[in-house]
Parts: sequence; structure tokens; C-alpha cells
Amino acid sequence: MRGRNVFLLVLVVAMMVFAWRNWAVFSENRTLSLIFTQVSAPFGIVMLIIMAVLVVVYFMYTVGLEAAALLEVKRYARELLSARKLADEAEASRFSELKKWLEGELVPIKAQSPAGLEARLKEVMERIDRVEHELREDIEKAGNTLAAYIGELEDQLTGQDKHPPRP
Repeated sequence: MRGRNVFLLVLVVAMMVFAWRNWAVFSENRTLSLIFTQVSAPFGIVMLIIMAVLVVVYFMYTVGLEAAALLEVKRYARELLSARKLADEAEASRFSELKKWLEGELVPIKAQSPAGLEARLKEVMERIDRVEHELREDIEKAGNTLAAYIGELEDQLTGQDKHPPRP
């Protein structure tokens, strides 16, 4: 997008230099037909004004598109953050419920044979804690990956991306 804007800017500057060098021809009065009537005006200046208006409209349109794209990326980022928080809370509540359930189930077993089952209970609780930790890390990695993809999308939309998109 930036290359196209630079090209248009160079083109406008070249046209300005051309108009400046040929100002006498641009400012000559000519008879212009407006379909129903005729007007005497400098044709070159009229065409320069029309071109300037079109350039301004184009740049305003481009800025509007980029602003809309950035707003969309920000909205997606907010939605991603809220979904990530919701998922973290849901996983935390599931694990706490599972832990409570397991503790409730293991209490009667623990009462039957305290020596061997206590070690087994401790081992099971450690495994549950380890699995919970690993799951939280996986969720965080997935969130970071999504945030990176959104960042790449934002860079591409703003034209700051120096690397080609991944296949």
C-alpha cells in the first residue's frame, strides 16, 4: 500500500513540475463546452483543480480504509483477550472442582489403609497439579500464538510488515 502511495506522490510532483514549466500554456483562456453552455476559462488550471480534488479524495479514502482496518484489529484483540480470560477462569474452576471431587473420593480410601494410600494420594495430587500447570502453559502458549497472528495481521494492514506472510 505504501509503494502505491509513494508512486502517486511522485506522479503528482512530476505533474506539478510539468504544470510549472508550462504555466503560460496552462493559463491560456479557452472556450470550454459544458454541454448546455460555453465558458471561457483556462483549461489547464481547470484540469489541475480536478486532478487535485481526485487526489485528495483518494488519500481520504485510503486513510479511512486503514483506520477501519485498525479498529477491526483492535476489536479482535479485545475479543481475544476476553475469550482468553473466560477460558482461563473456566479451566481453573474445572480443576478446582476435579480436585475437590478427587479429595472427596479419596478420603474413604485413605481411611481404610493409611500407609500405602497416603503415598498414592500424594502422588495422584502431584500429577493433577502437574497436569494443571501444563494445561495452563498450553493455554497461555495458544493465547500468545493468537496474539502474534493478530499482531502480524495488524502489521500487514498498516504496511509495516517486513516479512512475507507465512504459507
